[in-house]
Amino acid sequence: MIKLCEGLYGFIWQDYRQNNCNTYLIDDGKKILIDPGHHHLFGHVAAGLQTLKIGLKDIDLVVITHGHPDHMEAVSAFTRPTQFTMSETDFQYITKLAGSYHKIPQPDFFLKPGDLTAGELQFQAIDSPGHSPGSICLYWAKNKALFTGDVIFEQGIGRTDLPGGSSSLLKESILNLKALPVEYLLPGHGGYITGQQAVRENFTVVENYWFRHL
Repeated sequence: MIKLCEGLYGFIWQDYRQNNCNTYLIDDGKKILIDPGHHHLFGHVAAGLQTLKIGLKDIDLVVITHGHPDHMEAVSAFTRPTQFTMSETDFQYITKLAGSYHKIPQPDFFLKPGDLTAGELQFQAIDSPGHSPGSICLYWAKNKALFTGDVIFEQGIGRTDLPGGSSSLLKESILNLKALPVEYLLPGHGGYITGQQAVRENFTVVENYWFRHL
């Protein structure tokens, strides 16, 4: 568990033998957990929360950037009063893919592009399809933090060869995110990036190299 700045923590996976996502906690009046990951690997996050003396029922809202199991499966660990949100497009997408194999909990509300308010906290939910049809990135303007899910990584991009993927839409989504003033680029896998110059350089690297392969 890493403290990124005041009120923002990252649970960053260091063991690359495990295919689990990075999880992020916003603790600033309200407690918001972004992408809790696989259920069977959730102990990694639970241990970090325990270090912060935060129980699962202390989490006000779980936000899912997109519907792949390695990002959202552990949402089943949470019960009320914790609320859960994701885009309706990806909820329908993953529910159809999962079929009877895995029951997807019903979100308390659907995350729509635009402003998201949680207590005094203000976020911008940004429609970012390409890796999945309903992927949404979350921008916290107060700290210039951008939670990108699997849209863009440190020198990398999300896959587009999975069901519902689109190379052209992923390009558009990345170019849309590039316009934001970002101090913390917080992807779903791999390392995170701090500093606006480093973030801008990462967008340039991705555009110059990966766009040729999309």
